[in-house]
Amino acid sequence: MSLLDWSVLTGTLLFIVIYGVWKVRGNNSMQSYLRGDNESSWWTIGLGVMATQASAITFMSTPGQAFHDGMGFVQFYFGLPLAMVIISITFIPIYHRLKVYTAYQFLEDRFDLKTRTLAALLFLVQRGLAAGITIYAPAIILSTILGWNLNLLNFIIGALVVIYTVSGGVKAVSVTQKQQMFVIMAGMFFAFYVIVRSFPANVGMSDALHIAGAGEKLNILDFSFNPESRYTFWSGITGGLFLALSYFGTDQSQVGRYLHGKSIKESQMGLIMNGLLKVPMQFFILLVGVMIFVFYQFNPSPVFFNQPVLDKLENTSAVNELHRLNQKNDSIFILKSQIASSLASQTNDATQNKFKALLVEEKNIRNEAKQLIARELPNEETNDKDYVFISFILKHLPEGLIGLLMAVIFSAAMSSTSSELSALASTTCVDLYQRNVRRPRSDIHYVKMTKWLTVLWGAIAIAFASFGTLFENLIQFVNIIGSIFYGTILGIFLIAFYIKYVKGNAVFIGALLSEIIVIGIYLSDVVGYLWLNAIGCLLTIIFSVIIQYFYHQKANQS
Repeated sequence: MSLLDWSVLTGTLLFIVIYGVWKVRGNNSMQSYLRGDNESSWWTIGLGVMATQASAITFMSTPGQAFHDGMGFVQFYFGLPLAMVIISITFIPIYHRLKVYTAYQFLEDRFDLKTRTLAALLFLVQRGLAAGITIYAPAIILSTILGWNLNLLNFIIGALVVIYTVSGGVKAVSVTQKQQMFVIMAGMFFAFYVIVRSFPANVGMSDALHIAGAGEKLNILDFSFNPESRYTFWSGITGGLFLALSYFGTDQSQVGRYLHGKSIKESQMGLIMNGLLKVPMQFFILLVGVMIFVFYQFNPSPVFFNQPVLDKLENTSAVNELHRLNQKNDSIFILKSQIASSLASQTNDATQNKFKALLVEEKNIRNEAKQLIARELPNEETNDKDYVFISFILKHLPEGLIGLLMAVIFSAAMSSTSSELSALASTTCVDLYQRNVRRPRSDIHYVKMTKWLTVLWGAIAIAFASFGTLFENLIQFVNIIGSIFYGTILGIFLIAFYIKYVKGNAVFIGALLSEIIVIGIYLSDVVGYLWLNAIGCLLTIIFSVIIQYFYHQKANQS
């Protein structure tokens, strides 16, 4: 990176941190620190909700997902708009009426303390893991590509977030997320513009889409009923719906974004804004990945996008095999670029079939490279999806824009992590510490405790990030963690809202049984992970209703 890139990166990050600390100085009441004095407008809420979900993983992994597998991942979000409507109608009015600091306070009013505690603990476990991953994801990739120390990067990202989150709580998170979303979207639009401008003179946007379509990267909808398929239309509007309902309706990192709205209407409009913009935003990010695919039809691409790993492979006994693969890859590129140029001007079945055949050969070469890495460097990760976008940024973007895109990655990591740490600290303080401390304490005491808990959760997240390992794809890893727990939590809340005769003991036992079965299903790998959300929710409801029935029968007999 050049001096200009470093200046853009550090200047952007320092501005966000300093602005956040300055803007929210003096927050010493629970109402101010945990609910932001209920001052947020609908567009601030909408941006905050989007920024919380759009972690660095989104902007680093999603383009790589599209580069390799196409646009089908967008189906994951199809259930989200409907979820926003349901939450706006059902969840938000109840939360505002009860004036809760966390979503789980409502559960004690409806059920009992142990059910509230169970839901809070399930949240803390899965969100605590996710917080570590949102720090680790950009750190591991940046450390690998740039040669920076991984633990130092984990500490820098975590420390920057802790500084302004501790200083102002929910309000600091809300204030900084507006600037972060601006940086994020500006960076992505600039990247898209540069990619398209880099195409040959005879290749316009419509031509690029023809080429992407010929490479089967624009297959957006899959209406198959195969439960093992991760992304289909049906898994999106069912499993995706349940995941979105639980994440936006019961996860404190999101609930905290709209609890501080000026009114019920402002909170509702903020969520609807997210529902309207989220799918187009993800579609655009995936499209960036597809355009990178088109770019590499006219520019040489590596056989493996994690360059430092390739450099290590050069120093092994497989160096000659690697050179052979590189030569084959270069030969295929020459043929592929010629056919891609003809696809831009005319489309016919014979040309498309040749193009697809070359893409299959290219994929086989990449798989051979991965096999070499697995054989010669068994401790290295063989999946390079998460490295596609960052590799493109560093090799092909102009000075200044590289710094901006790096700022995008850091801003996204800071945005989602700050929401998570704020939610973890507030849930721990309100639902565990405050609820179990018999002697009443002052607001200042609880604010100080929340600040210390923010530091503690920040340290835990940094520690987890320092011992993390890459999964198949980081964005999938975070969604898998959520899917294991979210269904059970959502089931508890849906019973609380809609099935009034079910009481605390029944839902507590039902939720425990459901969670055990969901974990078992995940470990057995019999269905795609998105279905776990619906399965966990339905099992919690069914078990709770059945157990309540037996409680009722027993009470009648006695």
